[in-house]
Amino acid sequence: MGDVAVIGGGLAGCECAVALARAGLQVTLFEMKPARMSPAHGSPGLAELVCSNSLRSDEPDSAIGLLKREMESLGSLVLEAARATAVPAGKALAVDRELFSAYVTARVEGEPNIAVVRREVASLDDPALAGFGKVVVAAGPLASPELAGSLAQVIEESGGAGSLYFYDAIAPIVFARSIDREKVFSQSRWEEGEGDYLNCPLDKEQYAAFHQALLDGDKVQPREFEKEIHFEGCMPVEALAERGFKTLVFGPLKPVGLTDPRTGRWPFAVVQLRPENAEKTTYNLVGFQTKLKYGEQERIFRMIPGLEQAEFARLGSIHRNTYVNAPKVLTPDLELIARPGVYLAGQITGVEGYVESAACGLWLGWHLGRGLTLPPEETGLGALLAHLRRPAKNFQPSNVNYGLTPELTERAKKDSRKGMYASRARMAWELWRAAAEVEKDDRLNAEMAEWEALSADGLEDENGER
Repeated sequence: MGDVAVIGGGLAGCECAVALARAGLQVTLFEMKPARMSPAHGSPGLAELVCSNSLRSDEPDSAIGLLKREMESLGSLVLEAARATAVPAGKALAVDRELFSAYVTARVEGEPNIAVVRREVASLDDPALAGFGKVVVAAGPLASPELAGSLAQVIEESGGAGSLYFYDAIAPIVFARSIDREKVFSQSRWEEGEGDYLNCPLDKEQYAAFHQALLDGDKVQPREFEKEIHFEGCMPVEALAERGFKTLVFGPLKPVGLTDPRTGRWPFAVVQLRPENAEKTTYNLVGFQTKLKYGEQERIFRMIPGLEQAEFARLGSIHRNTYVNAPKVLTPDLELIARPGVYLAGQITGVEGYVESAACGLWLGWHLGRGLTLPPEETGLGALLAHLRRPAKNFQPSNVNYGLTPELTERAKKDSRKGMYASRARMAWELWRAAAEVEKDDRLNAEMAEWEALSADGLEDENGER
């Protein structure tokens, strides 16, 4: 039996387990795969990426880029794996999903302080959890109905708010061999020459037909007892189309910064394809999360220039994501108010995104293992964690963004604000890390002083030596 049980072998669970193990704690990581799979998962590996292979922007001054650097300073396994399995993606950090999962799985299973148990934990009262000092629920947004129900029951019985949910959609993937290279061009946004993305240009007439097909397409409907709620940062492409004719042109199909070499101009609209692996044998339709039925996806997406003969390695799908009302049901330490000793980590807390979920688990592992304090809200990680404790009338999941941080104290032009936020965050992070080291040293000094006081009173070892 270990010191801490971690439920869920996703990004947050793996980060948390490794951080705890490196702090010297014994960890048991429970993962229900492969005996039971969620509706969106298909691999037995740990840290399986479902929605996309992109960890978004890697620019250091972006909020997500800043968060990555903060995580790396804490020894993030997820970022280590991502760097080792990266595929070309312009200014973004994208990975080969299979290699990424294999890398994380090998590192976790090879950690001497971690025991990986392939067993489903269906309840917070599961006998498998007996004897653990602490339990971390990192089951992700696709926690099994039984575990999610147990969590909701514990919260509701204590008088707290119940769990919430939203729908998250998955983008399709096409085989590279089926793309008509005569109709697409290689280029990353705002970069000259060939880039890491393939771009499918649409003129206004092609776009109008495609837009109408999205509106008319047959879609998967939610069950009668479920209200359909989409996270704004991961809207299905057809849901965006419903907002207006040009909504997609200002969203996932925006042509800005992409010059078609055959015309020397920006197209009316562009569908971007991002490589899924280093060999570039498959490509992801960027921003094309969808709830269209499978047959409709094949019909409508083949209207895109260059994809007329597309062979799909995976079609899009839709699934329910579960999260709690964190400001009402969790302490600042991410401990369940209704069940002391039980902590939540990752997307189930109300953070949104691969990197954010991993960051949440990483901090909790450091906190439980080494007593690390909360980072200041000026930092990426601090702002993300502050979001989970900030009261809100309608609490919603959030990606990391500078809007979660305190306002700048000085006026700045729009094009310089990001750099100022990033510079302030880096300074706050370094000061916090330095203070955390001092606090650790102070605890060590106090323990040494206590030991010396006992020794002065005549404490001797079995050999009679002090």
